[in-house]
Amino acid sequence: MANFSKSNVPQFSVEVYQNEYLPEGGREVNAIVTVTSTGGGTTGGVPLSGAAAAPSRVSGQEPGAAVVIMVDCSGSMDYPPTKMRHARDATAAAIDTLRDGTSFAVVGGTHVAKEVYPGNGRLAVADAQTKARAKEALRALSAGGGTAIGTWLRLADRLLGAADVEIRHGILLTDGRNEHEAPEDLRAALESCAGRFTCDARGVGTDWEVKEVTAVAAALLGTADIVADPAGLAADFTQMMENAMGKEVADVALRLWTPVGVEIKFVKQVAPTVVDLTGRRTTAGPRAGDYPTGSWGDESRDYHVCVQVPEAGIGQEMLASRVSLILPDPSGGAPQTLSQGLVRAVWTEDMVASTSMNPQVAHYTGQAELAQVIQQGLDARKSGDFDGATAKLGRAVQLASASGNEETAKLLSKVVDVVDAATGTVRLKAKVAEADSMTLETRSTKTVRVKK
Repeated sequence: MANFSKSNVPQFSVEVYQNEYLPEGGREVNAIVTVTSTGGGTTGGVPLSGAAAAPSRVSGQEPGAAVVIMVDCSGSMDYPPTKMRHARDATAAAIDTLRDGTSFAVVGGTHVAKEVYPGNGRLAVADAQTKARAKEALRALSAGGGTAIGTWLRLADRLLGAADVEIRHGILLTDGRNEHEAPEDLRAALESCAGRFTCDARGVGTDWEVKEVTAVAAALLGTADIVADPAGLAADFTQMMENAMGKEVADVALRLWTPVGVEIKFVKQVAPTVVDLTGRRTTAGPRAGDYPTGSWGDESRDYHVCVQVPEAGIGQEMLASRVSLILPDPSGGAPQTLSQGLVRAVWTEDMVASTSMNPQVAHYTGQAELAQVIQQGLDARKSGDFDGATAKLGRAVQLASASGNEETAKLLSKVVDVVDAATGTVRLKAKVAEADSMTLETRSTKTVRVKK
């Protein structure tokens, strides 16, 4: 791997955890791929052993960044009237958190999208003066009109696309359902924006649709959360902007190369949240495909890779997949490989070796099931299938308890009375606050890391 002189860019490493042993006739290979990036400005640029640095695209400078904040200004933001005030205050807090030199804009969203600051299809460059002007412009934000999130995203995309920067990020706040455009219009907007910028989405209050907000975050590789009390918006917006300012490298892809005869069954991010990337594959040459991971700062994420290999005899072994972290060259040259790991398959007659599940694989298989059964349980509860809801949410309690996911266990305890966590025996609560149900649904994909 090449070494780069710039010290405050991230260093990347890839580690593969798997049980490579298969029984005779075994064909499914599972691996957890841990990707770690460190040294992006907050850890002093300390290289990881065996890791490669991502080069700065502008030598000697911080990576350029652009951020668009999209604020819901629909009529429902006036109920209660303090909600709009808290949204303005939160946006001002986010503006204050911008690093000087960052390009930014504020968009007001109703059934149409309007530029609040700076206007005329431009982005401002953050400094003391532009931040002050932007906060002054927020005074003009008022509630009225409908909700069409796709139009907000398309305007953000146009503004961000005009910026010559590495990191493009959006922050989206809504308090209502996307009632003024068809579902297919929002889906088309998400497909159009995917890969062009990342976006964190927040729902404030309890009158918005969880699946709409989480769909935005999943498609645009950002985070989703609920801020049930509008008074909490400023702290949340500040944290989101701090995280955005910590990103140093964009457009990193997980590239999987597989030999002839090997089929990729799925690729999922499994920590810090569950995101299925299988359908996001783009071809990257013969038998290779890239899966987007978005922007990186100082952080670590886990991915579950599952492949199907051809049958082979006892004693044979093969490379099932080569996993690489790829950084594209913005000038169109050859992409850079930041780090690599190998997924192997070995056929053995040792039943103990071939039937034991790797702890990381077992843990994240359970975390993915946990996210799924919470969604299924809450959907069943909404539809009046209380027996189905009890069974699914009971299984969720069992999985959360077994994996040590204490945060999810706490959220579940607000929706069900836990009789026995180990067996998943629960009773549905007769009355559940809407905020508690929505918080559980919104955060259902958040996972805990496997205990080493």
